[in-house]
Amino acid sequence: MPHANAPLTELGRLRMARCVIDDGWPLRQAAQRFQVSVGTASRWAGRYRAEGAAGMTDRSSRPRTSPGRTPTRTERRIVKVRLARLVHLDRATGQPVRRYERDAAGDLVHVDIKKSGNIPDGGGHKVHGRAAGNHNKQRTAGPVRRGGQPRIGYSYLHNAVDDHSRLAYVEILPDETKETATAFRARAQTYFHANGITVKRVHTDNGSCYRSRLWRDALTAAGITHKRTRPYRPQTNGKVERFNRTLLDEWAYARPYQSESERREALPQWPHTYNHHHSHTALKGLPPAGRVPNLTGQYS
Repeated sequence: MPHANAPLTELGRLRMARCVIDDGWPLRQAAQRFQVSVGTASRWAGRYRAEGAAGMTDRSSRPRTSPGRTPTRTERRIVKVRLARLVHLDRATGQPVRRYERDAAGDLVHVDIKKSGNIPDGGGHKVHGRAAGNHNKQRTAGPVRRGGQPRIGYSYLHNAVDDHSRLAYVEILPDETKETATAFRARAQTYFHANGITVKRVHTDNGSCYRSRLWRDALTAAGITHKRTRPYRPQTNGKVERFNRTLLDEWAYARPYQSESERREALPQWPHTYNHHHSHTALKGLPPAGRVPNLTGQYS
């Protein structure tokens, strides 16, 4: 395949070479016609004369021998060391990442909201392709369908992840208002408490619902400290951001659902799988249940 800056494709080279060899064009005339140098026209004409159309392909510029090449074993060691260093760098800034983990469950719980597009009845583009999926989305437009579920638009995944154990709690809710977020936080606290975890601090981004007086007062009443990420630094809430990506990969986009209802019906089982069976490198291969001895149903 020609490189990005090549003035001629293989077909263009062949046409130019035929003009010179088969039709008798002067090299300068052929070079002007195909907008290349005389030397380039001469090179491709020479290859065509010697090899025919097969000579129009690119050849490797790699030398036949490399006596000064770094030994393969040394190369592998260099790559291994580089990758080990990159693990500790932020991809966006290249700065070292300060990794931390709270000493006990409940010392810090990360809370976040992930916006997700609803699937129209009959399936979206993952089922029918982009064009047909968009048509189906328009055909099923409307505020609600039978059962009160939205036809199109968005749902909001409210997530809470314990920093120490990675234990997670998830709900699909219709919006990200302060009332909805505050009520979710209360239910998440109940869930953690039922599993022997006392929430002491909550970490969120700077979304409007988390800056509201309702959210602040609810946390104060529960005796919980609120901490927000630094502006434009979402990686400081990285554990829940990573959880969001896992949730989308392993549930939201795991298979081509035929409707939003079908996808929602698959959600309740996923947190159980995540909490009881999903291994974490940071937990030495254990799932969150390995750090929460009181977690209900951990042997199912």
